[in-house]
This record gives sequence, C-alpha cells and structure tokens, in this order.
Amino acid sequence: MKAAVLNANKGRFEIEDVSIDSPKGREVLVEVKACGLCHSDLHLAEADFGTPLPAVLGHELAGVVKQVGPDVRELKVGDHVVGSLVQFCGHCVSCLSGRTYQCENPQETMRPAEDGQRLTRTSDGQAVYTGFGTAAFAEQTLVHENQLVKIPDAVPFPQASILGCGVITGAGAAINTADLKPGETAVVIGVGGVGLNVIAGAKLAGADRIIAIDTQPQKEGLARKFGATDFINARDGDAVAAVKALLPRGADHAFEVIGLAPTTEQAIQMVRSGGSVYLIGLHRPGQTFPLAGLDVIIRQIDLKGVFMGSSNIKRDIPMFADLYLQGRFNLDDLVSREVNISEINEAYEDLKHGAIARSVITSF
Repeated sequence: MKAAVLNANKGRFEIEDVSIDSPKGREVLVEVKACGLCHSDLHLAEADFGTPLPAVLGHELAGVVKQVGPDVRELKVGDHVVGSLVQFCGHCVSCLSGRTYQCENPQETMRPAEDGQRLTRTSDGQAVYTGFGTAAFAEQTLVHENQLVKIPDAVPFPQASILGCGVITGAGAAINTADLKPGETAVVIGVGGVGLNVIAGAKLAGADRIIAIDTQPQKEGLARKFGATDFINARDGDAVAAVKALLPRGADHAFEVIGLAPTTEQAIQMVRSGGSVYLIGLHRPGQTFPLAGLDVIIRQIDLKGVFMGSSNIKRDIPMFADLYLQGRFNLDDLVSREVNISEINEAYEDLKHGAIARSVITSF
C-alpha cells in the first residue's frame, strides 16, 4: 500500500510502498478515507522527539473498518470510525476514573514484539514504526480498538477526521480542562485549527467574551465565524495591553495554542488575579520559558499543561459528531482543502505559513 514515510527528522515525508499485517488481538484494520494534517505530525517530522524511524505518522484518522482481530469487542466490519492518538489501557486507576488521557499503560495499545510488525517496508522488509499507534498517512492502518470510536455514517470523512485531534484538543481544553462557565471570558492565542476549536468550545460553554489573537489579520473573519467576539492582530503592538483595554481585570482563561515562550509569558500577563493559563501548543524538546514566580504566586495564577483537551475519546468524539449533525458545531470550515497523499509536503509548507486551518488527505 502507499504511505508517507518519515525517514529522517528533516521535515519531509517520502511516498513509499509499505506492507501491512492482518489484525491480531484487539487490532482493527481500517481503510483510511481521510487524515488531517495536524501540526503535531510536522513537529515530529522536524525535531527529534524520540520517535523511532522510519515511521508512518498521521493521527487525525477517519475511515471504514475492513477487518477486526479475534478479540475485538466494540467494532465490526463496515463501521465508520475516527481514530485518536489517545492511547489507553482501560484498567489503570486513571482509566477507571475516566481520565483515559492520563493512562498509565498507553503502550498496551501497541503490538507486542512477539506478534511481529504491523508495518514493514515492502522493498527491504524493514520494520516501520506505527506513529501514535495510528499511522494514518497511509491507505490502510492497524489500530487498537481503544483508539477508535464509531461515528454516525452521516458525518463526512474529511470533517470526521478532525474530530480525533483538532476538535477534542481545542474544544476539550475549553470544556473539559478549563471547565469554562457561562459568563466567563477567554483569550485564545493562535488561531489555527486547534485555536479555532478552543474558540468554538468556549462559545459552546457560554463564554461572554472570546478574544482571538494572531499575527495574521486575514484570520479574523474565520475566528469570528467560530465564535470570537474580538480579534487582536499581534503585529499591531502590545497584545497584553490590547487585551487589558478590552478586559481591564484581565481574562478568566487564557489558552496558548502555539507553543512559544513569548506567547506563554503573554498568556500569564493576560489573565486576572486568580485566572488560569492553559498550555496547549506543543513545545519543542528542551524548550523552556522564564516564569516570574512571585507574580504567579501573588496573583494566584493557575498554570496547566493540556494534553488532548483532557478528553475521553469514547465519550467526547461521539458528542461532537452529534453536535455537528445537529448544526451546533462547525466542522465544515475547518477543512481548508482536500489533497492527495503525494501533496503532503506541499500542504505542510502551507500550514507552516498559517494561512489555512487544515488540509486533509482524502485520496491516495
């Protein structure tokens, strides 16, 4: 089958022929109908996060079940599914408490060594790593059933694919992590695919004021379409002062969705005393940021790292799918364009420039 393979951390994928095994245990063979190009995959392609190479990445997966392993209980052939990089065992304390995103044994979703490789390079038989347990930059993929969620057939595959990461990470941060209440205020720094979903989640939760911040003024229209009440062009001057001009006390919540030290510092300054800051954007390995500890203590700022929007995928993905079908959650405007897998490198170049929300692979 055709797959986009990462052979080195140079930011580019190579289209190769890869062989895929039959499902074993609780594995599910999925025919990939759509896979979103998430910035997290690009981060892993450009920097060494410890991912074994060669690897097939891709985790915003939507497709159809083609075959199931002998121990699969939740899914059957023909089901429409969404995949997610949230890997959970289902039996640790965190999982049994509903916090599957904090699973203590995520490796249990991967195939044990004695069962052989899920993926191998067809030309030489070399093992190819299954990135995130999903490896969806390919025509087919083998995924543990815990990482898959059945969705209604009526949800189009391109829109469905974004449910598995962009939606639950962004909207989940507002609804689950922040537990944002009606009437509260929010600042969202970075209006890409995840940032737009933070805005949508804040609107869904009843936020009174949602301030979107980005360096690209052309994003204002889309930000407002998803629910932003205000837009600040960060290139126009002091973004912290601009927020304080709109919210003199500061915001109740600030979401940093870029992963940079300067914007992290700004987020801390944008919230009120007793406010909360949520770090969503992926920081590079070794990256640090200065923290004014006394200020954080005196103003009693909550600073929290967010992983996948604190989402329980078996609960949250079906919920957002249903909200979409009810016309209450916007997925359509998240799909900027559909591409062939051969265009993956060019599509990621466009994403680097920040002019689009999401490209989605829909053909091979």
